[in-house]
Order: sequence, then C-alpha cells, then structure tokens
Amino acid sequence: MMSIKKIGILGAGSMGGGIAHLAAMKGFDVVLCDVEQRFVDGAVKRMTGLMDKNIEKQKMTVEDKEAVLKRITTTTNLEDFATVDFVVEAIIEDLAAKKSAFERLDKICRPEVILATNTSSMSITVIAAATSRPDKVAGMHFFNPAQIMRLVEVIRGYKTSDETVQLVSEIAQAMGKTTVEVKKDTPGFIVNRIMIPQFLEAIRLVEEGVATPQDIDTAVTMGLNYPMGPFQLMDFTGIDIGVFVMEYFYNESKDMRWNPPQTVKALVRAGRLGKKTNAGWYDYAK
Repeated sequence: MMSIKKIGILGAGSMGGGIAHLAAMKGFDVVLCDVEQRFVDGAVKRMTGLMDKNIEKQKMTVEDKEAVLKRITTTTNLEDFATVDFVVEAIIEDLAAKKSAFERLDKICRPEVILATNTSSMSITVIAAATSRPDKVAGMHFFNPAQIMRLVEVIRGYKTSDETVQLVSEIAQAMGKTTVEVKKDTPGFIVNRIMIPQFLEAIRLVEEGVATPQDIDTAVTMGLNYPMGPFQLMDFTGIDIGVFVMEYFYNESKDMRWNPPQTVKALVRAGRLGKKTNAGWYDYAK
C-alpha cells in the first residue's frame, strides 16, 4: 500500500474532479487528465471554491489549500500516466469509451499498476477484457459528491485477483471511505441495484395517480428516514443518468420491470435533467 503515492484520475467531471480533490486532500499526488484543458481547469476551480468556503468556516487554512493544489498536476495527455502508481477512470458512462480508455491505459501504465473504474453499473469484466491485465482491473465506485459520501463499492470482474481487491479497498480506506466488496460483476452492483427499483416504483405511483412526487418524497423521508426522497434524489443525481442506468439494466436482462417509464423519458427529452438544468421533477430556477 505504501508504494501508492501518485494516482492518475482520468475524467475531470463532477466525479473525477471530486475523487482527485479527495485524493489530494488525503496526501496522494494526483495527475488529473481530461480531453480538453477547460475540463481540468473547471475541476480545479470547483475544488478551489469548496476549499475557500472551508477556509471561511475555519475548517482549513490557506496553507492547507495551497498544499492540496500543489499535489495536483493537470494534463490533457494520457501519456503522463506512465509515472502513476494507480489509476481511477471516471469518464462518461459509455462502454465503448471506457473500453477504448482502458486499452490505452494498459499500454501506457506500468504492468503492475491497477486500473480501477468508477462506473456505477457497467460490467467490470467487459472493461477489463480490453486490457492485457484483467486480474488488475476492478470497480471502484465512489458516490457523488466523492469528498462527502462515505461509501466505495469495490467490484470484482471475472478475473480480478484477491490482491487487487485488497489494494483497491486499502486505497479507498486511505481516502477515509468505508468499503463493501461486490463479489459478482452484476449490473448496478449493490447500491444502484436497490435504488433503481425504488425510483421505478416511485414513478409508477405517480403514473397510476396514487400520489404526487412531493407527497412520495415526504412519505419516504419521514416514513423510511431517508435523507431525501426518490424524486429529489433523481433530480440531484441527474435524471438522464437514472434513465441511462435503467436502460442498461433492461438491455442486459431484457426484463420489462427495468424499462424506464414514459414519464421519466419525457423529462429527459424536454431537457429537464434535474438540478444541473434547473428543472427535473421539480423546478429550481430562482
């Protein structure tokens, strides 16, 4: 574990940027890579904003912030991963894109380096098959926002070794996370496998005229003691991502229960993707 000092993070979106920020705060050197400089700059800007707020609240000092930023190198050149000790891929949830990324990472990274994917539902086995080191590929699923959410799912592909699972778990724990092991590479792993049926049932309740989204959210937060209801959560995580995961489950299983209802597809078509577009199940425009 001590040999892991420098972590390469591919993808500087909300997840990749969050994981990079977390790793740097926990003392790792980070190489953050994306296809365009504006994406990595955006990630650093978000980190700086969060740390400035923490400085205001006296939760960290200006020196702490400078030390964190000093540990992060940004790049648009994947070749810079030749020196990293561990990789977390956090690009878009597109299987072809992920396979292509892993094929390139496999050629660039040293043979002993573990390649982890932050996919929320896709097959680790399929992604690992794009490399010559499937035993060193695993799922490392952080939750959004990565700096705050306490869980990391560590997922085995068909050929993932025990040593790989152990090391991925240790790195997640070194970042302050609690880990759970997903022993079989199944769509959605643990959390999404349980969350998506709840989303689907909630949408069906609305479609059947049983209750409004507001009342369902109130019922779930107060009756099940969840921090937010299913419609609030879909808006927070992105309705398009929820639909994407439902469709992935459906395509993998051909089981109609996973087929996204028309109501939620209509929201995506209308560009109502949740908080990020100021409108989803609810309206957020000021």
